[in-house]
Amino acid sequence: MPEPKFRVAICGGGIGGLCLAVALSKDPSIEVSVYEAAQRFSEIGAGVMIWEKTWRILEIMGLTERFSKIAHAPPDGSIEVGFDHRRSDQPEEGFRFSLAEMPYGCIRFHRADFLDVFINNLPAGIAHFNKRLSFYGRSLSDSAIALHFTDDTTATCDLLVGCDGIKSTVRGQMYTEQAERIRAEGGDWQSLLDCIEPAWSGKTTYRGLIPAEKLSSGHRALRAPMKYCGKGKHVVSYSISQGSIVNVVTFASELEKEGTPYEGPWVTECSQQELLDCFTNWEPDVEELLKCIDKPTRWGIHHLKPLPFYVTDAVALLGDAAHAMTPHLGAGAGQAIEDAFILSFLLTHPDTDRGTLNTALRAYEHARLQKATRVLKGSWNAAIMCEFNSPEYGDDYSRLGDAIRRQWDWVWESTPESDADEAIQWLARALKI
Repeated sequence: MPEPKFRVAICGGGIGGLCLAVALSKDPSIEVSVYEAAQRFSEIGAGVMIWEKTWRILEIMGLTERFSKIAHAPPDGSIEVGFDHRRSDQPEEGFRFSLAEMPYGCIRFHRADFLDVFINNLPAGIAHFNKRLSFYGRSLSDSAIALHFTDDTTATCDLLVGCDGIKSTVRGQMYTEQAERIRAEGGDWQSLLDCIEPAWSGKTTYRGLIPAEKLSSGHRALRAPMKYCGKGKHVVSYSISQGSIVNVVTFASELEKEGTPYEGPWVTECSQQELLDCFTNWEPDVEELLKCIDKPTRWGIHHLKPLPFYVTDAVALLGDAAHAMTPHLGAGAGQAIEDAFILSFLLTHPDTDRGTLNTALRAYEHARLQKATRVLKGSWNAAIMCEFNSPEYGDDYSRLGDAIRRQWDWVWESTPESDADEAIQWLARALKI
């Protein structure tokens, strides 16, 4: 076998890591390895949603035929509901105050099925399990990166991509090392350390799955993605698995606690009564949904502060490791896929080799950091608005509805192709080609 132009190690086998691995594996000149901490690939959570821009990336990758088979319905580009927003925090029937419609609408999947498409397109021999990264180091003899795992094994690569989630080990080491350098120079090192640990958003979520046949035939959750909104709380529901299951996610916000320590495990089981007590006296649609969830789970929703950089010295962050966000725009998986698309496009470019690798990574950061940060902030703002806590809009429904619909403008402001072209142009300027 010819010597690869470089070796890429992907730490983390979630959606972003596997999407990157599948994209890079199509280039025989790049050696790709995926190191997953668990015994097998798996995803926590029930539902995942994407929007038109992400669907276009999956088209470019040649995967949409497979994804169409597992969506709530085969996406065809027609105008569909993104989310139907209702005022629901009263015992009588609520009312719609905003309807967000768009091409493709909200494309929904069971998260495990979604991940399986990437797994099934991953070449044999790339995945390595029970490999939890402990730390990475530099080789004294060359530019290689040495990976040290908790099972006392090691591996080497030329590029390390941290796809290891919101509690990323790669991010922790990257930002600790950079803080040490800044401290030695007398700069603001503490702000970098503050980026390492996820922060509690002040939001508590209850999740559950409902077989569609348990709901009355006319229930709105069977027809469209719903946001049932109230002061400081809201309930999201949408169908997955070809419409056979309804995914329900509820949110209760304590904004004054944002950034404070979260007591207890992030995910735990709880009683149905706890869930019902949280949403007592909400409209009948919501009451019916919640009474169908026999064994809800409670989640403390965490997110990251916007990071100032994603790359240092042949190490890059991707997906939740770079921009873990609250789920209020349904954008976390899509943003990870956008990361993977742009990074793979740059790494497979003919002008990228060992000598230009760091420049390609800076092009990736230039292409993705501001865009992903905008979505991260927008996701937070989306919850503020749909829970009627926006200082600007409050419950002024006409202005609020327009503002909520604008929260998805980033989906159409550029295309994957134009984003990739911009990244390549930046690379060319940096290399003075």
